[in-house]
Amino acid sequence: MRTLRALGAAGAAALLTASAATAAPSPPPAPRAQLTDAAVDKAVAGLDGTVTDMMRRTGVPGVAVAVVHNDEVVYLKGFGLRRTGESAKVDPDTVFQLASVSKPVSSTVIADALADPGAWDEPLAGTLPGFALKDPWVTSHVTPADLFSHRSGLPDHAGDLLEDLGYDRAYILGHLREEPLSPFRASYAYTNFGLTAAAEAVARDHGVSWQKLSEDKLFKPAGMTRTSTEFAAYAESPDRAWGHVRNPDGTWSPRYVRDADAQTPAGGASSTVRDMSRWLRLHLDTGSLDGKRIVPADALARTYQPEVVSQAVTGRGTPQFYGLGWNVSYDDAGRLRLSHSGAFALGANSNVTMLPLERLGIVVLTNAAPVGLADAVALNFFDTAQYGKPTTDWMPLVAASYTQTFEAGRSDTDYAHPPAGAKPARDSAAYTGTYDNPYYGRATVTADDDGALTLALGPKPMRFPLTHYDGDTFSFVTTGENAVGRTGVTFADGTLRVEYLDADHLGTFTRQ
Repeated sequence: MRTLRALGAAGAAALLTASAATAAPSPPPAPRAQLTDAAVDKAVAGLDGTVTDMMRRTGVPGVAVAVVHNDEVVYLKGFGLRRTGESAKVDPDTVFQLASVSKPVSSTVIADALADPGAWDEPLAGTLPGFALKDPWVTSHVTPADLFSHRSGLPDHAGDLLEDLGYDRAYILGHLREEPLSPFRASYAYTNFGLTAAAEAVARDHGVSWQKLSEDKLFKPAGMTRTSTEFAAYAESPDRAWGHVRNPDGTWSPRYVRDADAQTPAGGASSTVRDMSRWLRLHLDTGSLDGKRIVPADALARTYQPEVVSQAVTGRGTPQFYGLGWNVSYDDAGRLRLSHSGAFALGANSNVTMLPLERLGIVVLTNAAPVGLADAVALNFFDTAQYGKPTTDWMPLVAASYTQTFEAGRSDTDYAHPPAGAKPARDSAAYTGTYDNPYYGRATVTADDDGALTLALGPKPMRFPLTHYDGDTFSFVTTGENAVGRTGVTFADGTLRVEYLDADHLGTFTRQ
């Protein structure tokens, strides 16, 4: 038997190299497209029935759907009413609020504005006057990629409650420095105003507004003629889907109007399924549309890369990541799957889902608060294309997820029912006056002739009648996109603490 010593140094090296080459495992094959035209056609053929059935089950007033496959719009249709109580129908040109589907639209704009994929990783420091985070080191290092992937360390939905109280974008971005930070680039927390700060900084660096940058880089080149980042364009559209919320009896009413201008890049865009089908075509053709290059392919591909783990284990047992404005995952066949949902509690729900390898995508827009319909239509569609039928009834599963999200901030205390033997309140003069808070600004407490108290919050004071609960604790009914029912207000030692504003320990006001 030959030994390494008998072979000599040169022979031994050659043998080891040959052995290593022989033993090295082959790389796994790259994922391949699997969906046939017939499979996609079957999924498309089932959409009418799927949408109408889900509308019947939920009562959602209006829905619009577009599907793109192999650079063709293979489905484009509206269902139901733009507004309950009126006869106008939803059509492919009806304008809907996108809510957080604005995020991947915005990342498309940024991809073209930056062009060089590496520019996402350049610090924003000094680009956006007034913007800072609590840690100066993080402020000097945070990048558009950090903010678009929600890994800056800002708390979940930081700034959203300021928006509910009526503060504008400049105030909110200028006060994010008060928010506590979790570990930079090591934690994920979904933040509308972090993303908004990055988009505004890029627009400012180009010397234009966010709307102008969006028009120049995406909307005009892509022929998205009914798409805007400004609330006024949506509100003034003659073919507009009104937002609806569910009544206690299960019917739907257009009771609220959600103006999301403060967080426009994150949630304030509006569009139609016809326009969104063009945007899908652009993505599924690596940044080209109708033979014209709109966004550099490598710049667009950068937005699809996982930047942070957003969910360690999904319902399918696999992790989910967040890219630059996209939820990023990989299916059992190794295919990249991109998606995003949008939700306004005040009356909108949307979903976009794509399998780039299959050149297949769907967008679903609705004019109702989330009940699972938009996401379930997309999930059913891709299940049918892949497996011939839905693998489960997705709608109640998605609806339960939304319910859990919207219930998260509700108080554990039932303020509508004071405890037996509740202590009486003190004289109203013990509570009235002006209070201040470095984050939420001024609060005032006034009393009427009968001693009933009212709390005023926000720059154009929103007034909340206080109901006594126990001793120095009162409550009021919250309003707005992030309403959580009744919340507590507790007075103690010259301070007042508003419970639902205090999730990040910023909700205590000091008497002046």
